[in-house]
Amino acid sequence: MNAAAINDPDSFGGGAAAGARVLAPGIDVSHKTILYLEDISVSFDGFKALNKLSLDIDNGELRCIIGPNGAGKTTMMDVITGKTRPDSGSVFFGQTIDLAKLTEAEIAHAGIGRKFQKPTVFEQHSVFENLELAMKTDKRVRASLTARLDSAQHDRIADTLRLIHLAGVAGRDAGLLSHGQKQWLEIGMLLMQEPRVLLLDEPVAGMTDEETERTGELCRTLAGKHSVVVVEHDMDFVAGIANKVTVLHEGSVLAEGSMGEVQNDARVIEVYLGR
Repeated sequence: MNAAAINDPDSFGGGAAAGARVLAPGIDVSHKTILYLEDISVSFDGFKALNKLSLDIDNGELRCIIGPNGAGKTTMMDVITGKTRPDSGSVFFGQTIDLAKLTEAEIAHAGIGRKFQKPTVFEQHSVFENLELAMKTDKRVRASLTARLDSAQHDRIADTLRLIHLAGVAGRDAGLLSHGQKQWLEIGMLLMQEPRVLLLDEPVAGMTDEETERTGELCRTLAGKHSVVVVEHDMDFVAGIANKVTVLHEGSVLAEGSMGEVQNDARVIEVYLGR
């Protein structure tokens, strides 16, 4: 999950963190674009992780980002979520929210959620309680678990459980779930925060074939209501869900288009696909 959302005691419920700026409740997507990076450059000790990267994601789009190790995929997500500040360039959420001026917590509050490759859940609490904790404003565990849910909140958790394929194990401790189920639970916890954009880092790594197929179904279901950006190495998975694929190489966009188009791009074959 977004690290700021985990560590900020107000992040899960959408309440403003102490001292945080109040953000506009709506996101201006009048030009269709919800996430826009322009000429983003980031260097670490002389190594250019991003090199004038430009990328735009449409509202409700499902976009897959692929590329070899060191292509800049993780740094790109770090810039979007405020973990890393760009040396130059701009990154906007909608038409008006300059993400480079916000903290990690403020970006999470604004509506951008990130799921890291390794799932982070509360293993000693049930699946249902994990989703409940993700929804609460008061993040102290005792207060969260003793508060009473109203019918709308209960229904929302139930709907999320069905969506993430965990309705049948709602009472099970999260620590007893399979790796794939933990991944789904973490996505569900992000959904409880009502994000407009979901960044999913290698969501099917370590999953069984059945879990991978279900995750693909979940990503396709989320698209439209959310903008979903999937960073993944599993080409079969990407081919099964992507309408548009962006290939990164040496911190820049190497190619972009349908999966068929990028698979047949000579530059992509040379630097990534290796065939």
